[in-house]
Parts: sequence; structure tokens; C-alpha cells
Amino acid sequence: MGWLWSLIIGGIIGWLAGMIVGRDIPGGVIGNIIAGFIGGWLGGVIFGEMGPEMGGFYIVPALIGAIVLVAIVSLIFRSMGRSRG
Repeated sequence: MGWLWSLIIGGIIGWLAGMIVGRDIPGGVIGNIIAGFIGGWLGGVIFGEMGPEMGGFYIVPALIGAIVLVAIVSLIFRSMGRSRG
């Protein structure tokens, strides 16, 4: 049951990060979950344990990490799209 909760929270964090940045992460729901997990790890490494914890994620650092991740991934995909055309 803990994994299901983590998947849901990771997906929500990834979705919120995409909404804040104004870009969707490629891969839809799976991409959002991956962005939430990687962003949660990245935010935890940079900011530590800060704010409320839910589903194994500290919400504030996870959201900040996911926002950074989504911004970087969207810039990479945007630059790849320009180089092709």
C-alpha cells in the first residue's frame, strides 16, 4: 500500500510542477510520476527534510526539485526540436 501512495503523491508532485512551469513532461502520467520521484530525490538532496511529509516525500523540497527537473527537461526538448527543424 505504501508504494501505491508514493506513486500517487509522486504523480501529483510531477503534475503540479508541470502546471507551475507551464510545460508538460513527456510521457503523460508515467512521466509525471517519474518527475515527481526524481524531483523528490533532487529536492531532498538539496534542501533536506523541510515541510510536511506525505507518501515518503517531503512536499516542499520535492515540488521545488520537480519544478527544476521539468524546466530543464522542457528546455532540452525545446532545443532538440529547434535543431531538427
